[in-house]
Order: sequence, then C-alpha cells, then structure tokens
Amino acid sequence: MARQIQFRRTGGPEVLELTDVKPAAPGRGEVRIANRAVGLNFIDIYFRTGLYPSELPSGLGTEGAGVIEAVGEGVEDFAEGDRVAYAQGPRAAYADFVVMPAANVIALPHAIDFETAAAAMLKGLTVQYLIRQTYSVGEDDTILFHAAAGGVGSIACQWAHALGAHVIGTVSSDEKADIAKRNGAWMTIDYTRESVPERVRELTDGAMVPVVYDSVGRDTWTDSLACLSPRGLMVSFGNASGPVEGVNLVELNKGGSLFVTRPSLGGYADTRERFEMMCDDLFGVIESGDVKIRIGQRFPLEDAGAAQQALADRQTTGSTILTL
Repeated sequence: MARQIQFRRTGGPEVLELTDVKPAAPGRGEVRIANRAVGLNFIDIYFRTGLYPSELPSGLGTEGAGVIEAVGEGVEDFAEGDRVAYAQGPRAAYADFVVMPAANVIALPHAIDFETAAAAMLKGLTVQYLIRQTYSVGEDDTILFHAAAGGVGSIACQWAHALGAHVIGTVSSDEKADIAKRNGAWMTIDYTRESVPERVRELTDGAMVPVVYDSVGRDTWTDSLACLSPRGLMVSFGNASGPVEGVNLVELNKGGSLFVTRPSLGGYADTRERFEMMCDDLFGVIESGDVKIRIGQRFPLEDAGAAQQALADRQTTGSTILTL
C-alpha cells in the first residue's frame, strides 16, 4: 500500500485526507514513479476550494520528481530506475507513487537533485513561458512582477536579471523585499504601504513598463493596468486574491491600446517538442547557476493541509515542497 492525499468535498485545508491506496499498474504509454519530493503550488488550492472544478473524490498536485518503478506497454524512452521529473498531468502527485503519461515526464539531469526538481518544474516552466515566450524579456527591459519573493517570483527575478532586464518586484514586507533584491530585483515596492502605479511612474520617469506579470488577480488588476505603457501587455497568470471579474475592455483602450493575456503551461507545453525545449531551457539556467532554486519550506506529506494554509496566507518564501 501507499499513501495519497485526497479530498472528497471542496473547502479548507481540513478536507484533505491521508489515505492508503494500492499503487496502480501503468497502462499503455504510462510510467509509475516513486516520488522523492512533490511540489506545492497555488493551483492545488484552487482545486481544493472548488475555484477550479474537479470530479470528487480527487487527488492533488501535478509536480514532482522521483524514480521510475514500472513502465507500461509501448514506452520506449524510459526504463525502470530512471531519474525523472514532471509538471503536468493527472492530479495525483501528493502521494508516494504516481502514474503519469510518459509524454509528460522528462529525464532529470544528474546535476539536479529531486527536491530542486520538485520545487522548480511547474514554477520554472511557468517562468520560461512568461519571460521567454509570452513576452520575450530582453536586455534593459524594465518589467513589473507581482509577488516577487514567492516561488515563481524568485525564479523570475533571477532569470530576468540574467537576461539583463530590470525587475520591479512587489512585496509585502521588508524581509520579502530583501529576498527579491537578493534574487536580482532592481527595485521593490511594498504594496501594503505604497501606491504601486505611483512608484512605477517614479522609477521609470513616467514611461511605465511594457509588461506586467500578475499572479495575484482581483486585488491587483486595476493597479497592474495602470502601470503599463501604451500598447503594453498585461499577463494575468494566477488568482491568489480571487479571480478577475467584470473586465471592461474600454479600460484597455483608455490605457493606451493595451493587450491582455491569460496564459497557462498547458497552452505552451502543448507538444513533446515544445515541452522538451522548455525543460532544456530551465535545466540550463539551473545548471549554469543563473537561477538558484530556493526551498523556503519543507512539509511532510501528511501535513499537506498546513503547507497549503501557509501558502494561502502568504507566509512562505521561495518554493515549498512536500517530502516523502
């Protein structure tokens, strides 16, 4: 038997249950992975609360790293004992074992350990498509990134800095400002006591920024639009404060013919070729040292509820993982 976190109804962290399950045999095109570490992400909370609907009972988590224990029929690229990582697929990663389509699994370089991979895959691939594809951040670009001390923000600050960009990061405390700056942020704005648009205007001499990356959602939507230069791009990729609703497209016109996009990993890593390219890009900046994955919190699998609560309360920095 193996352990798995499940929930039978939506709600708070208390709905998460540690259950005993029999590890399933991999089907055609699938592999079974013995997890060594599992990544924690805000999207897991969206499913638990019902913001994103799912069939119940349901597992949680799509990100982790481990060793292939069994290979299904038709799988030729992987074998038992291979070190691998994954970032999307069936929501069942909060477990000792997980069965994944081989197409969603990537070989893990020996230079990258399991915990680093579990902390980096979803967040790192998210940063890859945000700053390399959704908007191609270049040298001397000045960009605004919300939640700059969080898991995604910490990676984004480092990666964008390595590309020669100037990152303005929003934070909620002096401690998080220090973290963002250590990760390469050029300037930080404490949104609890400063007006973000006013500070962006000051920092850019009135030019504002060509792109805003916003995972907060409802609470920052209006301010994010106000930070954009004419024909700027608003990249909304999360709902930490709740979903954005009642969008008035006229506001995009008033702001200077603004653009808005709501990207996702599935929309970019939509082919095996693109998935491998994105992973190569991510692994490259990790191995070069341009991006260091900082794990701020580790929780045992059975404490997944407490881990999610800490993430929701914005008490975490860097990445958070579940250990097995």
